Amino acid sequence: MSKFKTKFIHFFKLIFPSTGIELVVFLFFLVCYGYLGSYIAIHHKIIFDDRIPWDAYFSFDNKSIVMSGGSFERHPLSYYFFNWIREMALFFSNGKMDGNFRFALAWFSNIAVSLSVLQVFKYLKNIIGLPLLFSLLLILFFGSFSTTILLSFTPENFTYTLFLLTLFNHYSAIKLKKEEKIPTLALAFSGISIGGLTVTNIFKVFVPVVFEKDLFKSWKKFGNAAFKIIFTCVCFVLLYLNRIDFKYKMIFSKTNEQYEKFSNVKSTPTWDMILSYFLGGNILFSNFLVRDKHNMKGYDYKGIVMDVYSSWIPYIFITLLLGLIFWSYFKNFKNKLVQVLMISFLFDVAIHCILRFGLHTSYIYGGHFAFVYPLLLGWLFYAYKESPKMLSFLTVTFCILFAYLIVNNYLRMTEFFWFLNQYY
Repeated sequence: MSKFKTKFIHFFKLIFPSTGIELVVFLFFLVCYGYLGSYIAIHHKIIFDDRIPWDAYFSFDNKSIVMSGGSFERHPLSYYFFNWIREMALFFSNGKMDGNFRFALAWFSNIAVSLSVLQVFKYLKNIIGLPLLFSLLLILFFGSFSTTILLSFTPENFTYTLFLLTLFNHYSAIKLKKEEKIPTLALAFSGISIGGLTVTNIFKVFVPVVFEKDLFKSWKKFGNAAFKIIFTCVCFVLLYLNRIDFKYKMIFSKTNEQYEKFSNVKSTPTWDMILSYFLGGNILFSNFLVRDKHNMKGYDYKGIVMDVYSSWIPYIFITLLLGLIFWSYFKNFKNKLVQVLMISFLFDVAIHCILRFGLHTSYIYGGHFAFVYPLLLGWLFYAYKESPKMLSFLTVTFCILFAYLIVNNYLRMTEFFWFLNQYY
């Protein structure tokens, strides 16, 4: 019993603040995001409107996700998770889908995103070992991303995927740093929960296993790793098939249908979609467009989406940031923790930029990889900790990017509130 109690305490400390500064960080974002989400939930209907199933803002499917968890071929087990979310929100609102219901949904999202920011902070502080000032600057930078701002009040799969991925990356980094193996049950639970919310992300759970110590030098260790991965896959597949009553042919037909639907958009050049949506839209809000939408049942409404950047400055911002990210990667190429982050990120690049799945709306997928940016920037600062001149250069460059991010995203959010006041 004492061993179980110890593991539970360690798990609790892993998820929640365990020091004074971690508590301050968590409460700061909880209050900031909480105020934003509470105001939107109380004064506007956009977070959840029973008449609007999808695309009210930035292609999020709020009502569809809350009511069903989303399509089974992309989000196979999220149905069960959002049943709990919906019932807890209904309990808070006395069974009514009103302002209190929206308020509860917004706060669930707020807590998840605030805990995600906390996981990034813990990684920067405990895994990389950055000085407190750099850690605080990087999480303020991350907390100002368009992804974290939007997900902080949006009931979506990406919201909770962000939390689960940041948590698993922190946890796996602890294990790799200590040269310990990830336990089979921990890997299975992570694979089922992360892959259950978005099926493609299950691959990312297996990446740290490949970097376990002496994996390819011992048949026993290799066999153990293979068993863990196979066990996780078997558990996941059985739960997936059970979700659809073992009608496995539906997976292939629906997946192909979704791929055709979300991968054949030719209205914008591919390079611009990559820069403006996939690389940029998750960090730096671009221009907004208001479009006419309908719910297929006779109700017309307005939706707001992102357009490509109209100024050369955001393109320079994204290029500079991407340059810093790859600089960090090549500078820390022999660091297995950096390899884990980059391989996971490149997997998303392959899905959205090479296979083009959802590239025209890839700004909504930031919950899958946006946290990689502050972590790789953290490793870059760490790599030059003994070089004051280079560290000063990096700090000045970062602060310029940070200042532009704050100004741009603040102004764009005022435009978003104009949209809310006008239509919702």
